[in-house]
Amino acid sequence: MADFTSEFWSIYVTVLTVLGIAGCALLLWQQSKAKIVIEEGKEANTTGHSWDEGLHELNNPMPRWWMWMFYITIVFGVIYLALYPGLGSFKGKLGWASTGAYQNELKKADEDFGPIFAKYQSQDIPTVAADPQARAIGERLFLTYCSQCHGSDARGNKGYPNLTDGDWLYGGEPDVIKTTIMKGRNGMMPPMAAAVGSEKDVENVAHYVLSLSGSTADPIKAAFGKEKFAACAACHGAGGQGNPALGAPNLSDKTWLYGGSADTIMETVRKGRTNQMPAFDEFLGEAKVHLLTAYIWSLSNGKQTVAQK
Repeated sequence: MADFTSEFWSIYVTVLTVLGIAGCALLLWQQSKAKIVIEEGKEANTTGHSWDEGLHELNNPMPRWWMWMFYITIVFGVIYLALYPGLGSFKGKLGWASTGAYQNELKKADEDFGPIFAKYQSQDIPTVAADPQARAIGERLFLTYCSQCHGSDARGNKGYPNLTDGDWLYGGEPDVIKTTIMKGRNGMMPPMAAAVGSEKDVENVAHYVLSLSGSTADPIKAAFGKEKFAACAACHGAGGQGNPALGAPNLSDKTWLYGGSADTIMETVRKGRTNQMPAFDEFLGEAKVHLLTAYIWSLSNGKQTVAQK
């Protein structure tokens, strides 16, 4: 009922619930009694309906065991609604709430697992990453909170970075990864078609970008696109090697977030790109993020992590 600010809705739900239970009880009581039908001056245990010249529909009451089961169900419902929430904004005599139960579970989990998280939080990221138990915990955290975007194998998807290849938009140092998880990132490339020039210029720039990574490109178009790329160099650098401080990707390494075809690059230049990584600091807390960071860092530093075991 928290979504309804008017008391009307609380009364509305309460009335419907009470009438529903009372109606069920009344219907059950009515159907549990046999109706007396008079046929030819005497009582008959039928409904009064007959077919085929003598086939009568009997009017026997419901079995007692079946009837009492329904009565018990109704009594149980009344007791439940008196003890627990269910009648509008009435909280019940026990004062139970799902949010309270959830908070109690979190508190119990913190008591049980808090010391484990605290132990690893006191260690640096490479040390935590070298601990098999810590990596296993980090993997579970990753599968729960990160795999929806980056995939269960952390290899990402179109628009979601691959976390296993050592190519980082903002840098792959442990502290930077932790900051990314804690605070999130807002990546935005503005539409650059107007700054580059005509549609032909956009195509030439796309081929020049392809040439930076040694990909297949039209050399004539790439030559014309080099001059127009100056509009992009402010973020990506003159050689297209990117700028981690801005989250501007390296265009010379064949690692593409949205795809490395000429058409995809042209679309990016025309329309720009917007991407967001949510912040997890308040949701997970620093101790869990520390373990998660260690696991993610280990994915692209596997040899170094194994060497530290």
